[in-house]
Amino acid sequence: MAIQAYVLVDCAAGKPHQVAAALTKVAGVEMAHAVTGTYDVIAFVRTETMAELGDLLSRHIHGLPGVIKTTTNVVVPERGAHGAPGSDRRRRA
Repeated sequence: MAIQAYVLVDCAAGKPHQVAAALTKVAGVEMAHAVTGTYDVIAFVRTETMAELGDLLSRHIHGLPGVIKTTTNVVVPERGAHGAPGSDRRRRA
């Protein structure tokens, strides 16, 4: 199962749009937007493993000009009635 996460990015002043544009060119980043609020950019990423997520963050995202720090929130898959990810609890036999 793929790992999905939202990466919340703090940027240097005046850099959110440049950081968001650069993020969209990084493999594994599906979308990135400059936003208002606590963080400057929100990106949605998808990797095959947690190790790949760590590599994406440390080697590709943290090194982008204008990125100060990130907070990563990994998506928790819904568990079905039998504990299997994605199974439908409402399904009846």
